[in-house]
Amino acid sequence: MPTHSNNPQPTAHSPHGDDVVVMGKLTSPYGVKGWLKVYSYTSPIDGIFDYAGWMLKLDGKQIPARLTQARRHGKGLVAQLEGVDSREAAQALAGAEILLPKQQLPQLEVGEYYWHQLEGLEVVTLDGQRLGKVSTLMETGANDVLVIKPNDDSIDEKERLVPYLPNQVVRDVDLATGRISVDWDPEF
Repeated sequence: MPTHSNNPQPTAHSPHGDDVVVMGKLTSPYGVKGWLKVYSYTSPIDGIFDYAGWMLKLDGKQIPARLTQARRHGKGLVAQLEGVDSREAAQALAGAEILLPKQQLPQLEVGEYYWHQLEGLEVVTLDGQRLGKVSTLMETGANDVLVIKPNDDSIDEKERLVPYLPNQVVRDVDLATGRISVDWDPEF
């Protein structure tokens, strides 16, 4: 797996700037005491609760928020934020994205990457054929998959799904040059 267990899966090809990552979203009120349902992009999903200080983005505005209570509820998550104590107050925050400054993310081991670090990197085969750029990643259960979209420099206009298998398919990730080298047949 290319990422740390608190994997912010990027929608963080960041329309919000390079200094934040989208960790999840507040979806709707839960109950009458100000709780909200939380959709998490982290893995595991409750990893989003490891960060008590959130920045919410709603209607183009950023709002600081502090997590006071949080728990799993069924297959999902619910949380209460400081100062949000009614269904109406929770409804006012429904739809907000949960942002986190990238500097608050834990340091990773050598060879591990957050998804947001891989998005936008150019993907090149071992023999130098340019396949395009990573637009996003997907979880499949077995392994993560790079979604590669063609660009002006790619060999064709084909979108490709390439398994993220370090040392097998993915041979090198070079963040400094913005390139991923893959052992992959472009015909796939």
